[in-house]
Amino acid sequence: MTTEASPIMASPDMPADMLAWQVPKPGEPADVLTLGEVAVPRPGPGQVLIEIWSAGLSFPDVQLARGSYHQQPEMPFTPGLEACGEIVGVGVGVERVRLGERVIGVMAMPHGSLAKYALARSSDVLAAPNKLGDASASVFHVAYQTAWFGLYRRAQVRVGDTLLVHAAAGGVGSAAVQLGRAAGAKVIGVVGSAEKVPVAKRLGAETVIDRSQQDVADAIRDATGGKGVDVVFDSVGGEAFEASTSVIAFEGRVVLVGFSGGKIPQAQTEHVLDHNYAIYGLNWALYRDRDPALVARAHADLTSLVDVGALAPLIFDKVQFEDAPDALARIAAGETVGRIAVSPP
Repeated sequence: MTTEASPIMASPDMPADMLAWQVPKPGEPADVLTLGEVAVPRPGPGQVLIEIWSAGLSFPDVQLARGSYHQQPEMPFTPGLEACGEIVGVGVGVERVRLGERVIGVMAMPHGSLAKYALARSSDVLAAPNKLGDASASVFHVAYQTAWFGLYRRAQVRVGDTLLVHAAAGGVGSAAVQLGRAAGAKVIGVVGSAEKVPVAKRLGAETVIDRSQQDVADAIRDATGGKGVDVVFDSVGGEAFEASTSVIAFEGRVVLVGFSGGKIPQAQTEHVLDHNYAIYGLNWALYRDRDPALVARAHADLTSLVDVGALAPLIFDKVQFEDAPDALARIAAGETVGRIAVSPP
């Protein structure tokens, strides 16, 4: 008998078990991911159960497998932070979304998207843009929200600004290039190999610097006539941050969104003072709890930009479910551009 505290499910014939990738111990994804049968989770209060139509993979999923993510779940867990799919179950207290809706969003660990079904807080899912297919929608949410908050909220990029984007052919970097162009900025992209140069140009970067062949700071000075850049979008850290602060313009803004290069830079406050620029940190996840209305506003803005053709997620590959460990290994090795989408089992 259904009680008041029971979740509402789309079908009474929901299977009890499902195939899922699991991380039982920390390590490189290809070494530690194991495939097996696990119980289909049931949504708790405020949660929804999502049937996965496509799972989006990114570098944070590598960090989860390694045990180095800033919000690390207990092991074993199912990785996969993002997805596109259909709501097939709702927990007590869920009002803003309904059964049958096609949604995107952030999954609730330990029940990630590398499975047939995943859990999410109802506040962490939003309507999937109609003009994006399932694969593109599954890699859209976190990258474009991060770029929107970094550029539009924190740095307040303006028409005519010169914007420097590190890792411009990566998942979040490619989103920043497109949003910079949409705001009317002149975009300079930095990439890690010659093969990624045309990718960044197709995304909208007017100038692309191959850091494997060029000195980044010198190339930026040449590209800007010595004026430097107004805004920096840095997801790399380390040498990228050091190069950025050496070419930042008067009243420039540096936005730090991550340290994928592995080295956390140390800001020289005397340099910040002497050159009159600002450094902003961006932890997008904080907005999910502290200002969800602003997340919804960003989503509406981003969906509108998709509708007019200004944004299109960069997908490196679409892989089958059984190939997820190899896909994460390629992300870990820096062999990808954009994102990888995984079909459900």
